[in-house]
Amino acid sequence: MSDDKKLPVVALAGRPNVGKSTLFNRLLRKRRAITDPKPGLTRDPVAASALIAGIPVRLIDTGGYKLDRGEPDSDENILDSLVVERTLRTIERADIVVLVLAAGELTAEDEEFIKLLRPLSDKLIVAVNKTEGGRLLSEAWNIMRFGFDKIYPVSAEHGDNISDLSDAIAEKLEKNGAFLGGGVFSAAAPENLIKISIVGKPNTGKSTLSNRLCSEAASIVSDIPGTTRDVIEGRFVWKGVDFEVMDTAGIRRKSRVNENIEYYSVNRAIKTMDEADIIVLMVDAPEGFSDQDKKIASLACDKGRGVIFALNKWDAMPDIKNAFNAARDSLYFSLAQMKYAPVLALSAKNGEGVGALLNTAVKMFEQLNRFTETSTFNDFLERAQSQNPPPHGPQTRFKIKYGVQISANPVVFRLFVSRPAAFTNAYHSYICNQIRKELSYDMIPITLEIRPSRKGKR
Repeated sequence: MSDDKKLPVVALAGRPNVGKSTLFNRLLRKRRAITDPKPGLTRDPVAASALIAGIPVRLIDTGGYKLDRGEPDSDENILDSLVVERTLRTIERADIVVLVLAAGELTAEDEEFIKLLRPLSDKLIVAVNKTEGGRLLSEAWNIMRFGFDKIYPVSAEHGDNISDLSDAIAEKLEKNGAFLGGGVFSAAAPENLIKISIVGKPNTGKSTLSNRLCSEAASIVSDIPGTTRDVIEGRFVWKGVDFEVMDTAGIRRKSRVNENIEYYSVNRAIKTMDEADIIVLMVDAPEGFSDQDKKIASLACDKGRGVIFALNKWDAMPDIKNAFNAARDSLYFSLAQMKYAPVLALSAKNGEGVGALLNTAVKMFEQLNRFTETSTFNDFLERAQSQNPPPHGPQTRFKIKYGVQISANPVVFRLFVSRPAAFTNAYHSYICNQIRKELSYDMIPITLEIRPSRKGKR
């Protein structure tokens, strides 16, 4: 699994609450990273492709650099240490590092971080944030006492002087040879790009799978629930197919979401279902399929997305004959309307089942994007009604006159029926099942729209 579409990397770094995520969103020209006044919100590096002063880059919002990390054995200390470690690793491989400071708020953490970054002066740019309308400019210029040749006062929130900062980034990229010019950059995804959203409850192994697929530690992995907050994106190529994977925050029951940050994280995770082609629902195999898993699966199904159930941590399951069949049957018993969705055993930790997961995703993507010709579909409808005719009672009688596929991904068929009110749920299920069986849509959800037939149609 590799990604040969390398762009120069521009990393935003600094202590918590200086406005890195706001600046990230400003440079990206859309709201991508979660922002909140609470410090330390960003944990994982959040990355996205962007155009800065006409140059295509990979823009990364890093977690905050912290000195005070709580009690030595606390969850806070463990997570903060992981965040700092990941931030330093991202800075090391970046082509440009934008050090974000806050005007008038220089702290011991800022000074420590400045010392740490001093050897990287050739790729360092200093942005002093929160100078909207010219406020605190004298304090901003005082930062040059640390030996910087130049600083860029900006307001990430209001957009002040962002163009100057963008030009500086582009100039340094060209000066350092990170961008050699040529080529064409398009924000559009490749035609065969398969977008996968990895969802599930907290601690089911979502970040472990994402990191394995992308062949890098893009997401912080820990046993502490709620580690992932933002949606972490990564790209890779597998057997010539482009994939984009979105690692999301764990989705808990609403009654247990008691923090604004988690609320936004969960909403962002759910929103990725609209952006994805395929949902990989991670299920903790030793714990079994839960009511919360069922709700997540139903939501994905309602959105018309392909769903793959990944029974993760299968390596921790007892080695019992037919254990997988039993687990799969139990899942289907809980969610009978989704028996079409593939169920796979997986160990994201050691890689078992990952190849089968990607093979399944490729097949599912083909089905999601398939269009059936109208003539073929109507021939099928004739056969289906012949094999199992609609009811013939005076109040229940109806006939499907004709049909057409109106969209792919999600797959929607529209049926024109003589008496739509008489079209039963049972016959609806029958037609869906026959479509899956005869037209090879056996892995994905299908939507049937029922409309009254028009005069002149057969």
